[in-house]
Amino acid sequence: MPAPRSAADGGGLLAPVLLILAIVAVTVVDATTGPELHISAFLGIAPLVAALRCSYRRTLLVAVVYVVCLTYIDLLKVPDWAPASRVVGVFGAFLVSVFALVLCRTRLEREALHARTSLVADTVQRAMLRELPLRAGPLEAYGFYVSAQEGARVGGDIYEAVDTPHGLRLMIGDVQGKGMPAIGAGLEVLASFREAAQYQESLEGVADRMEQALTRYNARSAEEGTAERFVTALLLEVRAPGRARVLSCGHIPYYLVRDGRVHERSDGEGGLPLGLGQLSREPRHSVPVQPRPGDWAVLCTDGVTEARGGDGRFYPLAERLSAWTGREPAEVAHALRFDLEHFTGGRLRDDATLLIVRRAPAPAAATAPERPAPA
Repeated sequence: MPAPRSAADGGGLLAPVLLILAIVAVTVVDATTGPELHISAFLGIAPLVAALRCSYRRTLLVAVVYVVCLTYIDLLKVPDWAPASRVVGVFGAFLVSVFALVLCRTRLEREALHARTSLVADTVQRAMLRELPLRAGPLEAYGFYVSAQEGARVGGDIYEAVDTPHGLRLMIGDVQGKGMPAIGAGLEVLASFREAAQYQESLEGVADRMEQALTRYNARSAEEGTAERFVTALLLEVRAPGRARVLSCGHIPYYLVRDGRVHERSDGEGGLPLGLGQLSREPRHSVPVQPRPGDWAVLCTDGVTEARGGDGRFYPLAERLSAWTGREPAEVAHALRFDLEHFTGGRLRDDATLLIVRRAPAPAAATAPERPAPA
């Protein structure tokens, strides 16, 4: 079987060069100090280190140099050894080299398999959640998504923004729980939002369709013996400048940034999370809001607001926003992500998602050149 592609191309030059220099240096010391020292017996670690750090070809090069140097010492520089001892020494060096090559090939094959698996998983996860920033018509959403699960691009948080016949619609949600069941529930709700947003006249209708999709998912989960899930969500709709509606399905408040000041808003609060709507006879209701030019809406999940620092304090999102309102949304999103990771020491206990939503500034109108006045 041919060696993996990375076996031919991977690995840096520094490690094999240093290992070969070490082998040669020890060999020279052994050759010049006499048989009583014989420190080259410890050189077997060199090809093993190469197997863990280098490409297949460079590991082979280190192994060849090791066998040649040890054979030279064992055959020519250790005069008191019996012929059988010399053969055992050379054969042992050969076995170490073969083991190092097998170890290197196994490592490279596992790395190649992991890379292929990661590529497939990454592609699937990218299909689930679009890359930020999001754009839907004139609506822009900058922000970040950080999964608490190491190595995962997505987890229990979802978001989307779409341009529909009924206006610009945006959603952010947080699935109860973690792991694959939470991802499955989130995917159901997300797919339902994308479909319902295009055809439902009202946000209430969109939320009802999302509720129905999650109810069907929970029914299947119950049949399979897995736990049911609920999802908190916040839906935003902008039909025209100055005309917007908000509907909350048990989600945390959002923040309005206006004229450099940060306001916590709980518009539409009171609705139950998706998946729990059957517990109340009260239907969910959206509420109108009046955004102004230049306003930002900052939406997030509780993975941001409930992130704890080393001293146990919650992350002060409103305080941070107040200090950075003079920046562009993309800069604020980048600064918030860096600051959140610094605040928690990189130890997030829950998925953290934040979106900074605004209407894109109108492009500057091109001014026609003035014609000179007639003489």
